[in-house]
Amino acid sequence: MSSPVRRFARREWGPLFGTVRRELTARRLKAIPLTLTAVCLTALFQFVQNQDWGYGPVRAVGAVRAEDPLVLALLRTPLSLFVPALDLPVWGALAQILLVFGIAELCLGRWRTLGIAYLATLCGTLYARVGLALGPGTPLLGLPASDAHVVDTGPSAAVVGLAVYVCRRKRAYWTGAAVVLAMVIEAIVKPNLAGKEHLAAIAGVLVLIAVQAWRERGQGGVEPPPGARSWKPPIRS
Repeated sequence: MSSPVRRFARREWGPLFGTVRRELTARRLKAIPLTLTAVCLTALFQFVQNQDWGYGPVRAVGAVRAEDPLVLALLRTPLSLFVPALDLPVWGALAQILLVFGIAELCLGRWRTLGIAYLATLCGTLYARVGLALGPGTPLLGLPASDAHVVDTGPSAAVVGLAVYVCRRKRAYWTGAAVVLAMVIEAIVKPNLAGKEHLAAIAGVLVLIAVQAWRERGQGGVEPPPGARSWKPPIRS
């Protein structure tokens, strides 16, 4: 590996890799209980919804459509994080959850990871209603009436939102930009509800990042570089 490439890799992924390695070395699988729970729940929902007796119950507790009453959609949204799409390979969803949720939990902690995942999913859910209200005549943002019957993205919006947030926290800016660019290209090449919900999830997370940065500036605090130790004055006898 050439020196410039090595320097870029160290600068881009060094803090992220260091945090993940440190946490996994110290606590192993005990460091990612949320991630393991999410993987197991997603696998369970996938198995159940593919049974004749299970499709209806899974749809009833975790399938969110824009045509649903808002209160019902909000009640279903938390579990919708773990209901994979029927038309996509479940192994891809499980791999995404294991990788992205796992890294996020190691870098952010359990509850912050869960909160950001829910925020990203909720942004996608609410966007679908806005897009339908705007209609197909509105470029980029509008949706056709048929999308009211389409089930939302499931765990993928949460995965995308977490990826962008973690990249910002660990200063992997090029990686975060690549994720955003990939989602924009997806929405252009395949302009369906899922692609636009991914962009809505990213937008919600970027707003959160902007608000947090504004609060940090307002408080006069500067976030220390990843891995930096806080300095304390020496104790004199």
